[in-house]
Parts: sequence; structure tokens; C-alpha cells
Amino acid sequence: MSGSDIEEVEAANTAFYETMERGDFDTLSGLWLDDEISCVHPGWPVLSGRGEVLRSYALIMANTEYIQFFLTDVKVAVAGDTALVTCTENILSGGPAEAAGELGPLMGQLVVATNVFRRTPDGWRIWSHHGSPVLTESDDEGEQDEESPA
Repeated sequence: MSGSDIEEVEAANTAFYETMERGDFDTLSGLWLDDEISCVHPGWPVLSGRGEVLRSYALIMANTEYIQFFLTDVKVAVAGDTALVTCTENILSGGPAEAAGELGPLMGQLVVATNVFRRTPDGWRIWSHHGSPVLTESDDEGEQDEESPA
């Protein structure tokens, strides 16, 4: 494992998020492997294959007016031709525009993500993305209240 491998994987991971922020579907498509891939968006079932995975990103991009990712806790591990990136996605997003042409309400979301990359002759490509929501203290308290015996 070389420092340049880690730097290249970090760059590929950054490109993944920047491409989503720009809503650049064609470039996003090129960041994924051509063969069997998988993706889990928070709250979604497992999506398998390029068709299902890329359709999900097209749907998200079509229904998200604004999205910005602030990545924290980024860790990269490389083993041969496979790389694993874990990070926390601090997401700020806005829904479809309101009738007046203004951005819908901005919402924040915290997601922990695992991105798996494979080395190809064209550089590092995404093999799998898995995002899971992080429960906040208020979410956790709500669940405890529901489970408390009456």
C-alpha cells in the first residue's frame, strides 16, 4: 500500500460526493464499476446492479434541489486492488423548489457511510456504497418512550 493509493482513493471518494452535489449524473455513472455493484441508501432496500443503483441516483438528483456533503471521520484502507472508505456524511439538503421558485426548507442529516472501491485500469471505481442514518439523542429518546411498559 502506498501513500499515492490512499490519496487516489481519497480523491475518488471526494469526486463521488462532489459529483452528487453538482447533480452531474453522467460523471457519477462513470465513477462506478461496470460490473455488479450495490448500494444502500438510508432507509432503502439493497440495490444491486448498475441499472438499479444508477436509477436510484437519477431519482435522488431529480428530487433534490440542493445537497451538500461535509465529510468527517474519513478513514481509508487499501488492500491490494480493493479500498475501503468509512466516513460520516453531514448532509445539508433542500427539497423541490416551492411555487415561488424558492428552495424548499433545508434539512440536515447525519449518515455514516462505507464506500468500497476497486482499482481498474481507469483508476479507482466504486463497487459498493452503504449509508446508514445516525440516530440523534432525541430520536433515541423517542424510541425508548415507545418501548417503555405502560
